[in-house]
This record gives sequence, C-alpha cells and structure tokens, in this order.
Amino acid sequence: MLNQADERQQADPQFGPARITEREFSWIREFLLRRSGIELKAGKEALVVGRLDRRLRFHGLDSFSEYFDFLSRDQDEENLVVDLLTTNETYFFRESAHFDRLPSLLPDARTRAGRPIRVWSAAGSTGEEAYTIALTLADALGDQGWEVVGTDISARVLETARTALYPIAAAELIPEPLLREHCLKGRAEQEGWFTLTSALRSQVSFQYANLTEPFPALGRFDVVFLRNVMIYFGNDTKRELVRRVVETLYPGGYLLIGHAESITGLHTGLTSVAPSIFRVPER
Repeated sequence: MLNQADERQQADPQFGPARITEREFSWIREFLLRRSGIELKAGKEALVVGRLDRRLRFHGLDSFSEYFDFLSRDQDEENLVVDLLTTNETYFFRESAHFDRLPSLLPDARTRAGRPIRVWSAAGSTGEEAYTIALTLADALGDQGWEVVGTDISARVLETARTALYPIAAAELIPEPLLREHCLKGRAEQEGWFTLTSALRSQVSFQYANLTEPFPALGRFDVVFLRNVMIYFGNDTKRELVRRVVETLYPGGYLLIGHAESITGLHTGLTSVAPSIFRVPER
C-alpha cells in the first residue's frame, strides 16, 4: 500500500488522477467478477482509474482503498461502478454480416403457428443493436408480427436505449432506404440528433438483466444476439451462460455471437451454420 503522504496525493487535482495499488486493483477485479462475471484482465489499471477517479473526487476521498470501503456500504454506488466499468461500445449495423443473414434465419408463418417472431439483444447496451435488429425485421417483414427485447446490466445505458436519441453521426451505417422510412431528424434543441419512428420503437422493449444471474421472465426467442460480451468471461461462465441462453431459444432457433468470440470446446450441443452463427437442434 502507499504511505499516507502518497495517499493524500492520490486524488488531489494538482497531482492528476488517483493512482491504484496492486492490492486495490485486485479488489476491484474480484468485485467486478462477483457482480457481473466479467474478468478484468491484468494491465487494465488505467481503465479503472480513468472511469472511477471522478467518483473519488465526488466523495472527497483520498485513495481507492477508502472508496472501496465506502462502496461496500452503498448499494447505489456499487451499481454505478458496475455501470462505469462495463464496456458499452456499440453502433448501428455493427458486424453487419449478421444482419445480412438475419432474414434467412427467421421461421416461416407455418412454423410459428401465428405467434410473433422474437429476437433478444442480450447485451444491448445503449440500444443500437436492438434497433438495428428492428430495422432489419421491419425491412424483411413489415411493421407487424415481430418484437425485439434488449437487456443490459447497466441502468444508465438502458435509459439511453429507451430514449432512442442518437447523434446524427451514429446513422452513418444505416442504409439510406431504412433511414428514410424509419428514422427522424431532430429539430430545434434536438438538431444534430435523430431517433426512430414510434411505430418501430413500439416493438422494441428494454429491461435489466445480469447475464450471470437468473434471467428475468423474458419468454422464448427465435434468435438471440449474444455478441461481444463473452470475451470478458472465463470458460466456466461462458459455458453456463450459453446453456441458459439456449434454454430460451425455440427448437431450431439461432444463437449469434461476436466475430471475435468462440464457444469451441464448450460442448453446447449447437450446430455451427456460419462463422459466429449457431443453431439449436430440432426436437
């Protein structure tokens, strides 16, 4: 641990951002693993400092040790730390090959027996993935007969997703026909922003879910997007997560993972149909 003089300097603005000791970094790694299943790799000290330094200053604390002691007594602050340390990078039509393939993965009306097609964006962050799914389904199926559910561990990003207000620059990868039909430019105080039409947004819902804990009552799905989140999990966590996600899929349904991810060796019982696309066996 640092000596007292060093600790007094940790969160003093004249000395720059707080410094984190090896022991303190180990504490936050264990905390994040316990709360979210995410394994924070060695070498990520700068990320922790960059995202939590302002919280030390906000509470007038001199070291991360003091902050973590406070954290253990404040549930709201714990939730905020999970929000701040969860990576939320996302954008419309990210890994676009999945959206090119999505219409061909959907069951036909006879197979569905009148029920809507349901797709889950399981680590939906600020909503771009869920709304990209919705844009793709609207283009393929029209305005009815489908629904999208987005979940995330962060209440902060879920609020952004529900608001559905994005910078104009975020629309760069949305195909022009979909922009014209389903997106609206902001005016006056919302100039420079855009949103989705109310018709499209009405078929997308968002709720909290921690993927390492029992899922809320989400129902069953034809397709689950579980992308770019398992790279932060160990094999045991990944295996259990995939098992539980598969239980939410209809027979013959599909699981899509990130292109940089792998479930090789997890013995999931899924069939690979394309890179990062897997099918649940028919029963």
